[in-house]
Parts: sequence; structure tokens; C-alpha cells
Amino acid sequence: MTDFGQRLIQAAQEAVAIARGEAEAGSYVLHRPLVIDMRAIREALGLTQDAFAARYRVPLETVRNLEQGRAQPDPTMQAYLTVISREPEIVRRVLETA
Repeated sequence: MTDFGQRLIQAAQEAVAIARGEAEAGSYVLHRPLVIDMRAIREALGLTQDAFAARYRVPLETVRNLEQGRAQPDPTMQAYLTVISREPEIVRRVLETA
């Protein structure tokens, strides 16, 4: 077996140990993806999908795909949606004057 194959098997065994709770605490780092709830952001702003897409210059199809779970936001979209969720009026004003 190649070195790569052995490392792959070892990684899989370590993942199983972590999932079962058998790994020693502190011996691994758990990375959780940032969860962005597109619908919650849009609804908190009281906007329809069309209005959100127009105001924040996001393609309507992207809004629909994110809300229906057909797509996940890439890191750039995650950052943009985070800013919109925290400072929606600033983003709106900046885009209106751009």
C-alpha cells in the first residue's frame, strides 16, 4: 500500500474515533461551517425575494437557491450576507450611491 493510502486509512480511523467520542480531548480541532440563513435575513428585513435581490444586487436565482438549500454560499457571499444582516441600511445606502 502507498504512503498516501496508509495516511488515508489512518485519517478515517481517527475520524471514526472522534465521531464516537473516543478521541482524547484536545487532540483534534472541530471546524464548523458558518451557517447563513438567507431566508431569515431576508424576512427580518421584511423583503420579498425580488426586493432583496434588487436592493442588495444579488441574482434572484441565487436568493432562491440559497433559501431552498440547493446551494451553499461561498465565503464571499457568506461575508456579504453577514454584513447585510448586521448593517442592512449601510449596505443599502452604499449601493444606492454606487
